[in-house]
Amino acid sequence: MKLKFAGVLSLLVIATHAADTPNLPAGYKLLFSQRFTGPENLRDFAMTDSKAWRITKTNDVTALDLVTQSKYNPTHRSPFNIALIADKVFKDFVLEANLMQTGKEYGHRDMCLFFGVQDPSNFYYTHIATAADDHAHNIFIVKDAPRTKIAKETTKGVNWGLGIWHKVRLERKGSDGTIKVYFDDMTKPIMTAEDKTFESGFVGVGSFDDTGMVDNIKIWGPSVEAKKTEFYERATE
Repeated sequence: MKLKFAGVLSLLVIATHAADTPNLPAGYKLLFSQRFTGPENLRDFAMTDSKAWRITKTNDVTALDLVTQSKYNPTHRSPFNIALIADKVFKDFVLEANLMQTGKEYGHRDMCLFFGVQDPSNFYYTHIATAADDHAHNIFIVKDAPRTKIAKETTKGVNWGLGIWHKVRLERKGSDGTIKVYFDDMTKPIMTAEDKTFESGFVGVGSFDDTGMVDNIKIWGPSVEAKKTEFYERATE
């Protein structure tokens, strides 16, 4: 009986670990992980306005908190609040994170994921919002011009709710141009696109012009390139 019970426990442990392990392409390994345990973690990011972000603890969760609109004016119409993982360039990758929207409810209420970032005027972002239109809830490219939507498929929007954490996943393959975005349901994307303009670049989080919180960022991929982020601000804490 003891051996049988031990076998059951082993199966439960294996099942638990399997549930925590995301579905990843062959050869992908963990390249970056951040749980925001203290103010020093802000130094891992390059931000459009470092004073707009802080580390906040709420309900036993310590997270990156976008608390106010960034004092930042992009050259072209594009998001104001950006925090990039500094000095790391990704090409093929899977990003997962927990996001909480903390702003008021309206159609463009959003959180964003940034990728393929070359500089402040050339990058992609996925705008996850309450309601879809020409400027919301889509995958966008900024290429020395105001943002342009490029998604092939999208949903009508998402329900952020109040005080609710949502799991998001971004799958990007610069090698073939594919982009997939998931929200809570990791089996069916809410947005897809295909574009190879920027095959690799910096990756980050933020919002167009709202507030929100970010926790438990993880990025997997075959490799990551070390490259200095020469733009945006660094936290001084």
